[in-house]
Amino acid sequence: MKWFWSSLWLATGMALVIAGAAAWWVLRPLPMATQTVDLSVSPGSTPRMVANQIAESGIDVSPTLMYYMFRFSGQSKLIRAGSYEVSNTTSAWDLLKKLVRGEENLIAITLVEGWTLRQWRQALGKAEFLKHDTQGDTDEELMRRLGLADMPAEGRFFPDTYMYGKGSSDVAVLRRALHAMDKQLAQAWANRDMGLPLQNSQEALILASIVEKETGKPSDRAMIASVFHNRLRINMPLQTDPTVIYGMGADFDGNLRRVDLQTEHPWNTYVHKGLPPTPIAMPGKAALLATLQPATSKSLYFVARGDGSSQFSETLEQHNAAVDRYQRNPAKAQ
Repeated sequence: MKWFWSSLWLATGMALVIAGAAAWWVLRPLPMATQTVDLSVSPGSTPRMVANQIAESGIDVSPTLMYYMFRFSGQSKLIRAGSYEVSNTTSAWDLLKKLVRGEENLIAITLVEGWTLRQWRQALGKAEFLKHDTQGDTDEELMRRLGLADMPAEGRFFPDTYMYGKGSSDVAVLRRALHAMDKQLAQAWANRDMGLPLQNSQEALILASIVEKETGKPSDRAMIASVFHNRLRINMPLQTDPTVIYGMGADFDGNLRRVDLQTEHPWNTYVHKGLPPTPIAMPGKAALLATLQPATSKSLYFVARGDGSSQFSETLEQHNAAVDRYQRNPAKAQ
């Protein structure tokens, strides 16, 4: 009997020592040579693979011990793929909680209203820690990647700030922007004013891109939209410079000349009546709403005042006077 109790106390003591050692190992800061380590957990990784990825990232830890900690925690199947930043004050238990919660180290990229797809792709191409899987793709090839082979790429992505983890693909960022535009456009179209001279949401997107490019002062946006609606109603050419510039592409040198306004291409709204065949930029939410809920006016013309705002006119005579005042003799407008 004495032997039994001695053995029990010994086993209990050993269990306490082991438990204490395990607790110390789980709760102590993970050893690493630098202050922070970037850890990438690949999609589809098993708990054992995650443990190996942790050891390979620069954290001096036994992958076997990490694996068994995952298993005994009961949370091994909850670990999420992603890009994580691990500091030298992080314990193994802290790291497990971070992986389970999916607390990624995210990077922000802002894609701006009024940018063209070419400008967006240039920004994505310069983004740090982003995989440039679409680099070299044509716009048509890009849309095929996204499952929309027959849809023009221009205008289809919503301007916003997007967060991504290190090693994410530019395809993923663009897909999120595509879905965001689908949602914003559908909402704006569903709440549109009745009687607008637009046949469908794609036409709304085209006009919104023009409103985006023509707006210098946000408070003028609904009036600018009104002017274009009024022109469409009477089959008057839109005659908007940004469409001409878009159609010129790389040939535009910063100066728009009279001959450019007379040059034939599908986006020249001085030559062709109605809307151009595609959007000319990425419109933001305000441009979408202004286009589908425009101001009520009889204005057919507007001209820049030189301070970002526009002067609106109902007749050509009024417009010519405004051009003389604000464009040809700006000193007299002061």
